[in-house]
Amino acid sequence: MGVFVINKRENGDFQFNLKSGNGQIVLSSQGYSSKTSCENGIESVRLNSQDDSKFDFKIASNGKFYFVLKAANGQIIGTSEMYESESSLRGGIGSVKMAAKDALVKDLSLVNA
Repeated sequence: MGVFVINKRENGDFQFNLKSGNGQIVLSSQGYSSKTSCENGIESVRLNSQDDSKFDFKIASNGKFYFVLKAANGQIIGTSEMYESESSLRGGIGSVKMAAKDALVKDLSLVNA
């Protein structure tokens, strides 16, 4: 089972990381100015990660593969780690889909305050 971990950045923004069952970060969010917006982002990941059309494949300048997950309005709600191959990238998408569905939410923003 996956877990969404909410943290507070040094600049005061909130961010979440989605971790797979093995504890690896499979998706990271942008910064949000409020915790409520961050929590809404988590719900958006739960919903949109189940729709293959919401994932966009990308290639970084170093030749590695990554993907972004977009909301219905086209806004990016999460970015993956870098992968060596397209097949690894596809496995990462599978991990996001599986982990996000029933993931717990762990709020570390108060610990990091």
